[in-house]
Amino acid sequence: MKILDKYILKKILSTFFFVVLILVAIIVVIDITEKMDKFSKNNLSSGAIFGYYLDFVPWVAGLITPITIFIAIVYVTSRMAAHTEIIAILSSGVSFRRLLLPYFIGSFVIAVISFVLNGWIIPQSNRSRLAFEMQYFNNQFFFDKRNVHMQVSPNVYLFIQNFNNQSNTGYQFTLERFEENRLIEKLSADNIQWDSTKQKWTLRYWKIKHVDQIFAGTAGRSLDQKIGDSRDTTLSISPKDFENEERKFDGMTINELSDYIAKLKFRGSTGVEAYEVEKQIRFSSPFTIFVLVFMGVIVSARKSRGGTGFQIALGFLLSFVFILFFMMSRTFAEAGSLPPALAAWLPNLVFAGISAAMFRYTPR
Repeated sequence: MKILDKYILKKILSTFFFVVLILVAIIVVIDITEKMDKFSKNNLSSGAIFGYYLDFVPWVAGLITPITIFIAIVYVTSRMAAHTEIIAILSSGVSFRRLLLPYFIGSFVIAVISFVLNGWIIPQSNRSRLAFEMQYFNNQFFFDKRNVHMQVSPNVYLFIQNFNNQSNTGYQFTLERFEENRLIEKLSADNIQWDSTKQKWTLRYWKIKHVDQIFAGTAGRSLDQKIGDSRDTTLSISPKDFENEERKFDGMTINELSDYIAKLKFRGSTGVEAYEVEKQIRFSSPFTIFVLVFMGVIVSARKSRGGTGFQIALGFLLSFVFILFFMMSRTFAEAGSLPPALAAWLPNLVFAGISAAMFRYTPR
């Protein structure tokens, strides 16, 4: 890199980290103010509160990174334009495309850091943050779904009429095993309860039927039936499958998201779209940084007689439109109206197109 590249890159990175620090500090102060009564109500120590915000700060920083880099780019470039530095650089024979090089180097550095943090590191801290919020901030969760059907292994299907997640007890339990689309075994029980010591389920008033064969040309079946009062068994489900899943994906790494999505699809569960969208966003966010940086440079590279205020205001307006568009596409995807991949990448594609048009037609 040349001296000019290092000069611009230093400005971009220093401004970006400074803006992140300022915004995170403001958000933390506002969040503490809003939650102060909850901290007092639960008699939380200063150490517990401090530990919570150690997990809260990385999550917020990762969340605001794409918009923060856009604001930083608009500020740095508009200041350089106001001081006629952009004009001097272009007048020296440097093309506008060449001028973009340090911007994209800075984008690459931030995008890689953001991808690693959001993909693997921040989810680890989010688990304790979510557990803290669930324990002290949220109302007690009650699993209210009824008639739960799921596939727990190939050709094995489970049914529970309802589940009490306070006592970890399920009612009207049925487990059916099929072979070549024929029912060969059916296990049923009035209720099942999780034994945390044995790490197994205890079946109460159970009944199991084995279908030995189906006679050709007849509807008759040879049955072997057993009943009992209590029986321990191992199932491929646990009480965790009936816990509160609100924003559960925040605490999952990319690899864990992939495994959980495959698990939900195998079981035929609803709500898999939210996890698919989150996974796609983890991959699309680094490219969002490049798109917003490109747009930010184009918006703010011209010198304005009115100063830098207009460019900064325009930058905030475009960032607001981007956030709104992103939230709408995500909502549609989670509702099943848009494919998750399209919802995650559509804002990037649209704003990349807008940036390309501005690059071509906006005078510089």
